[in-house]
Amino acid sequence: MVLVHDSFPPMKLLFTQARDSRGGGADDNLGRGMETALLLAFFLGIGWLVDRWLGTRPLFMIGLVLFAAAGSFVKMKLDYDSRMERLEAERRDAAQARTTR
Repeated sequence: MVLVHDSFPPMKLLFTQARDSRGGGADDNLGRGMETALLLAFFLGIGWLVDRWLGTRPLFMIGLVLFAAAGSFVKMKLDYDSRMERLEAERRDAAQARTTR
């Protein structure tokens, strides 16, 4: 048994506006994951080549992978912060528009 009353407006989820602003709900988490994996693999390969060329142990391989991982983390953090600031500003503007009516 479903209870639906016509006088109540449909419930609107909070993330609907944010999802719409991203272009129809398209999310790029898969792209970020692939970018990170390929970046780590690339730096792993470069490190392996440098270690092989110089005859060192996996010093450059480990160092370059750590460098790539740190850079990838910083990039994700900065992207997240800018996205949250934008969404907070949208939410603040929407709240101000509701109070001024």
